[in-house]
Amino acid sequence: MSLSPISIQLYSLREQCAVDFPAVLQRLGSIGYVGVELAGFNHLTPAEFGAVATDAGLVVSSAHLAAGETFAATLADVQSVGCSTVVIPFVPPAGFGDLDAIKRTADMLNASNDVARSAGAVLGYHNHWWEFEQIIDGRAAFLHLFDLLASDIFVELDLYWAKVGGADPIEIVRTFGDRVHLLHVKDGPAEVPESAMVAVGSGAVDIPAVLHAASAAAWHIVELDRCDTDMFEAIEGSYQYLVGGGYSQGRS
Repeated sequence: MSLSPISIQLYSLREQCAVDFPAVLQRLGSIGYVGVELAGFNHLTPAEFGAVATDAGLVVSSAHLAAGETFAATLADVQSVGCSTVVIPFVPPAGFGDLDAIKRTADMLNASNDVARSAGAVLGYHNHWWEFEQIIDGRAAFLHLFDLLASDIFVELDLYWAKVGGADPIEIVRTFGDRVHLLHVKDGPAEVPESAMVAVGSGAVDIPAVLHAASAAAWHIVELDRCDTDMFEAIEGSYQYLVGGGYSQGRS
């Protein structure tokens, strides 16, 4: 069985990217990351970003885009750097407060999917903890949402946030199967949302078990929202654990 390649959600390094985005990309390439998941261009034009990423040996695995009026224009920008896999990264907790709210959220995501499909792109949704923490009629709000979404909207499963929300990431993978197209791989104490994260493999999540269950995932995308340690050290430690342990495919 081939290993999924390793990428990183650049939100993890947002502070560093704001200071010197090209240097961040070069460092990620030197570590051995295969791809990056975009969270904006940090004042570079798409063409400038593309040139730096190519020089660093990186491809764009996927991109996080906000839904709404700017979606189509931002989608065009990320497609210009070779990315047609995009993800809506966030819908506030109020969007899952009851079945009516979930229906409105689904309508919004389905509308974004129509735009993506017309442009030749594919769309996914990325969870936080509240979609699993909120239980309606005995089922997690996340499950109600996907009941209402177009069948081609994929799951970008953030396995850590799912666990924080009280779900078992392995059960989610079993439920959605091949629809889990991307994995956000992060680690930490998995107790409360406010806890700082740690390098993948040094926290409370059974990373090997989840990755084994989600064998159809196209990419393993490291994301650490915050760390008490140096973020780049945690990013490199995550790479060493995943690639060195034989769980993900690196570039070197």
